[in-house]
Amino acid sequence: MALALLFLSAGSLEARESAWQDWDYVWKVITLQSYNARLVILSTSLLGIASGLVGTFLLLRKRSLMGDALSHATYPGIGMAFLVMLLLGGEGKWLPGLLLGAATTGLLGVLMVLAIRNTTRLKDDAAMGIVMGVSFGLGVALMKMVSDLPQADAAGLNSFIYGTAATMILGDFLLILVVTIGAALASLFLLKEFAILCFDESFAASQGWPTFFLDLAMLGLVTAVTVVGLQAVGLVLIIAFLIIPPTAARFWTHDLRGMLGLAAMVGGVSGWVGSSLSALFADLPTGAVIVLVAATIFLVSMLFGPARGVVPRSWRQARLRRKVGRQHLMRAAYEILEGQQPDVAEPIRNLPIALDSLLTHRSWSAQQINRLLRTARTEDHLEEAEPGQVRLSEAGFGEAARVTRNHRLWELYLIHYADIAPSHVDRDADLVEHVLDAEVVNQLESELQDRPSSLEVPPSPHFIDQRAES
Repeated sequence: MALALLFLSAGSLEARESAWQDWDYVWKVITLQSYNARLVILSTSLLGIASGLVGTFLLLRKRSLMGDALSHATYPGIGMAFLVMLLLGGEGKWLPGLLLGAATTGLLGVLMVLAIRNTTRLKDDAAMGIVMGVSFGLGVALMKMVSDLPQADAAGLNSFIYGTAATMILGDFLLILVVTIGAALASLFLLKEFAILCFDESFAASQGWPTFFLDLAMLGLVTAVTVVGLQAVGLVLIIAFLIIPPTAARFWTHDLRGMLGLAAMVGGVSGWVGSSLSALFADLPTGAVIVLVAATIFLVSMLFGPARGVVPRSWRQARLRRKVGRQHLMRAAYEILEGQQPDVAEPIRNLPIALDSLLTHRSWSAQQINRLLRTARTEDHLEEAEPGQVRLSEAGFGEAARVTRNHRLWELYLIHYADIAPSHVDRDADLVEHVLDAEVVNQLESELQDRPSSLEVPPSPHFIDQRAES
């Protein structure tokens, strides 16, 4: 058994060594000196750019699976085109004819999805699932019929399922180049129209925009990219090429133009690197490697993308929790000082505060209050005090007054303009006070210029309400 495993290991190692090309060929691939490698690398890179641009609108339109339905809808078109060309006396495997057939059934699939969505109560996902399943089933049946025809060489038609980038020729490159230029121009000149269609279709229709024709134009671009990508990555993996680059770009920016540029870049880099690796390793399929490279970029983006990445988002949430806790501590300390000095005519003095009063003021646990106090000391908001007491520093007292003032301004605004009772306003104000900037505070002051907000820190509306009831 051990000898057999050793033999298999040696055989696999020998296979891996034979799969790796010599260094001269590696240099030719990297520098694009090899004609076939140059053709495949440039073609898949352009396809990645086009897929990133078109896929961005699909993602924002919440129709990412439309590409999947469309790619499966192209499969029966290949079989139909083969049969038609045979009946016309051709060989049946003329690539432009096959792509034309794929584009025709792909467009019919898109129209079927729109028809089901617009004439029934079914949603997009159900319509796409129906068209995708029926189309692929029809394609499988047609391919079986084609393969059983006498004197009909249908070998190689199933390669459109997974793609055969190594067989690409100059005509394929030129076709992909035209589609990429068309996708870039459409994304540039129809950016405003596509954006309003993606974000608010109902508003676009109410403003008189031709939403149906814009939808058709967008899906026409998806069809063109899908059809020209059949030979490179296949109808199964083209959906990944349409979805992964824009999804990865979404983690890096909130700007639509920036997202388009990043999606195109991710798609182009994925095509370049994936096809290069496939050229260097003889047994690696090009389409699968391209998708794996794109998935790696997506994983890095998901973790570290500054706009929506997991790590930056966790860091921002941790900073926000720290800020909220600090502001709650500062306001609690100021309110306790107010309770110790009930005369509102005199300014609040910065006196020591009993630690027990802080614990009971907001029902904090000992662990929570110790963590908040450590944070406050780190930020120089506390100074040394006797055991069992806490004393705000000069900076801490100013911060406490500022936070309390913002909270009171928002409370007064909600009471006077939102008709919220003083007994219920504290929680609403507590949720908003942490995001009030200087501009919002100035607006609150101008709205409440005839109210008690003219004081340095307005008195608590709860205290005013209690005095009115008494």
